[in-house]
Amino acid sequence: MDAFISNNKNDYIICFYSYDLKNNIEDLSSNNKDNMKFPDIHCFVPDEIHSNYSIEKEKKFNQEIEFQSDISKEEYQRNVLKIKEHIQKGDFYEANYCYQWISKVEHLNSKLIFENLMDLTNPPYGFYANLEKHHIISASPELFIKKRGNKLYSSPIKGTQKRDLDPIKDQLLKKQLKDSLKDQAENNMIVDLVRNDLSKIALKSTVKMEELREVYTFKNIHQMISTISCDISENEKISSIIKATFPMGSMTGAPKIKVMQIMEDYEISKRGLYSGSFGIIYPNGDFDFNVIIRTLIYNKANHLLSFHVGGAITINSDPKLEYEETLIKAEALFRACQ
Repeated sequence: MDAFISNNKNDYIICFYSYDLKNNIEDLSSNNKDNMKFPDIHCFVPDEIHSNYSIEKEKKFNQEIEFQSDISKEEYQRNVLKIKEHIQKGDFYEANYCYQWISKVEHLNSKLIFENLMDLTNPPYGFYANLEKHHIISASPELFIKKRGNKLYSSPIKGTQKRDLDPIKDQLLKKQLKDSLKDQAENNMIVDLVRNDLSKIALKSTVKMEELREVYTFKNIHQMISTISCDISENEKISSIIKATFPMGSMTGAPKIKVMQIMEDYEISKRGLYSGSFGIIYPNGDFDFNVIIRTLIYNKANHLLSFHVGGAITINSDPKLEYEETLIKAEALFRACQ
């Protein structure tokens, strides 16, 4: 990757990092099924760059899309209880637990789904990609990491609340999220993890809290977000930054390696691109990478369309509420495919 970036340092570079890149960074492995078959790293230089580009609007779907989850509601809730037992035993103190929704779609109208998803969510880090073997339709609201000069920023999300059309009820829901001790604890744990990750590459005493547990309102959802920054050496390689910080703490839990090991036993399918990152490296060396969540992925070869959802499990997690939170996150993806 460093060689590719160096050979194209005067160009814009598009990069995808799959979650299973973790197996190359740490002593980890994944034996779960993989329907999407996305590579661990995929980088390329685009032929052209346009400052303003809109995809051609489509009119209608060719077929109805019905999703099936790879785990039942009851099994998901039972696994939440088992994960809490790990926390009680001291194996870890927070874990991001995910599952997959999947559908067989012979002819996917991906442009229309993307258009629908943008109308529903208006996310800051969404994107659409029609690649050789995949379509990717993302409504990500989360920043993994960005670089500006010699400064890095990371903005983990932990804490989710639905919205309401009634403005008064909507403000109450937002306040519930802001005041939730469970969500505050989740966010604090991941903030500590991100601070630790950044400290591996930061110049001494430069890791800084920019904001803590701020609640942001998106078109379809409320989210609790923190932002941490640090200064790095001018010569720091992107590979070193990725190795120190990937996967992002909001999608693993803490301590990171132990959680990733144990979650392989509870998750049925490989996450693949989900929990990974998409971004752009600019000619001046700056970059922006998101967290690939709220994202539909289509495999053109086997005609499978899928997405993952999940959430942070802590000692105070209620299995029923944890499952309901995954449906809140999935709602816009379901609706975009209707």
